[in-house]
Amino acid sequence: MIIVLMLAGAGLSFAQFRSRRDMGTPGEGHMVRIEGGLVVNEDEIHTARETASHSSGTPEWTNAPGFENDVFTFTRLIFQSNPAPRSEWGRGRFRWLGWWVDYPDADLNFSYRLQQMTSIKTDPDARVVKLTDPTIFDYPLLYMEHAGYMRLSDEEMAALRKFLQSGGALLVNDFWGAEEWKGFAAQIDKVLPGRTWTELTTEHPVFNCIFDLRGPMNRLQVPTIQFWNREYNPNDPNSHLQTIYRGEGFEQMHVKAIFDDKQRMMILAIHNSDVSDGWEREAENEDYFNQFSEKIAYPLGINIIFYLMTH
Repeated sequence: MIIVLMLAGAGLSFAQFRSRRDMGTPGEGHMVRIEGGLVVNEDEIHTARETASHSSGTPEWTNAPGFENDVFTFTRLIFQSNPAPRSEWGRGRFRWLGWWVDYPDADLNFSYRLQQMTSIKTDPDARVVKLTDPTIFDYPLLYMEHAGYMRLSDEEMAALRKFLQSGGALLVNDFWGAEEWKGFAAQIDKVLPGRTWTELTTEHPVFNCIFDLRGPMNRLQVPTIQFWNREYNPNDPNSHLQTIYRGEGFEQMHVKAIFDDKQRMMILAIHNSDVSDGWEREAENEDYFNQFSEKIAYPLGINIIFYLMTH
């Protein structure tokens, strides 16, 4: 279905990472340790290209001179997460994951594949923005990752509400279990009070507008590569796609949406699937690429962009 272009010499790279936020003093910025041990300043970064790859490298490309702004720009949101109480264990140990998961490799790999496989031209640098940045209105689609424990300020909520009500769309991905859904949904309920979530099936056009992905929803579930069970058998009900427990209800993938009064999709949330790992980790393992990147992550991502940008 998709042309396979593997990056030569790629090997396994299971990075051990943990975020550490140093709030510092006013004016010093917010330093965050992300995957691969890299440190970024949330107050200073503007593009994914500014941050080095922690996987197997990212592609580079240019667009025709004079058309640099006539492109689709993958735009990731920076947000704050609520840390776990010291007494919490189990699911609490994942609270340190934040907006930066899969960044910057997923952003740049997906942008490249979108340009490679469609007629869409994409920004070769992508963007990283805060909701308080007025430039969010320059981009029709914003992306959030690991938003289960996010905490938005009143100012951020007002900005996101205005963005969505002005015609923008929000894509949310890679958060797991009932606890994280509850935390995320509670924040969105404050952004769009009174709006309800609609559970989508794969019969919805977002799953077949370009690539036909109709069928059981769980066949579209992408595991985090570090937790991927390579012996998984989808025909065996006792077989599990991932090797760890990720919270109550984590094994069933859900895709939910919020629509406005004219039935335009404002928010699309992919719950219990790590679609962005299929973008980020595409060159680390050939089997993972063939099974998840090529067959699920890129087709679904392209479908979502096409649908949200044309509806």
